[in-house]
Amino acid sequence: MDFTPLPTSTVVGAFLLAFPALFSIVNPVGASLIFHQVLADRTPRERRRLALRIAVNALLILLGSLLLGGYILNFFGVSLGALRVAGGLVVAIRAWGLLMGPEAHEDRKSDAASPAERKTDDIAFFPLTMPFTTGPGSIAVAIALSSQRPAGGHTVIPFFLGASLAALAVALSIWGLYRASDRVMALLGVSGARVMSRLVAFLLLCIGVQILASGVESLATDFLARR
Repeated sequence: MDFTPLPTSTVVGAFLLAFPALFSIVNPVGASLIFHQVLADRTPRERRRLALRIAVNALLILLGSLLLGGYILNFFGVSLGALRVAGGLVVAIRAWGLLMGPEAHEDRKSDAASPAERKTDDIAFFPLTMPFTTGPGSIAVAIALSSQRPAGGHTVIPFFLGASLAALAVALSIWGLYRASDRVMALLGVSGARVMSRLVAFLLLCIGVQILASGVESLATDFLARR
């Protein structure tokens, strides 16, 4: 049986690279528990309305980071190889922190969401989308994923299509899990969410190492070509 990974130049290959990375860093399962705790005094209707708005906002942030982030850095002279190395390091470091200390990550999420406990006019974007759901870490991972795009040609469009579908799938999971946060709380609890967080963090670590390795390979190839 052939276990050769799908190239990221295909829609499926790009989706299988982007979805686990984005899902791991956003962690909608664990975030839904905090969402439920912070908004315990809100009605179910209010929580469902907020869940939809947060999911839409998160989708726009992830798509913007995926589609534009890498090109913006290239505009400032950052090569694709350097972007991959830096992005891989960011993803791997984030994943290591999630793997070794999920409790610290939960505390940061709780602090980010705490302003939502106060009755304000609009909390859907701040703080519940930024920085609670899709904060700097999620944006950094999305930009790192964009560095995996093919250098050019007709394969760029399938890559971004697959990555965009992954962002859409993550947004749908945010909407579904936040909407059903009370049931997630009853089913998993805090301990179950931490176990799942560690599993997805290990997967994110592997993806970070893969991005880093591709960046080192790209830089080495460029260096040898100049020699």
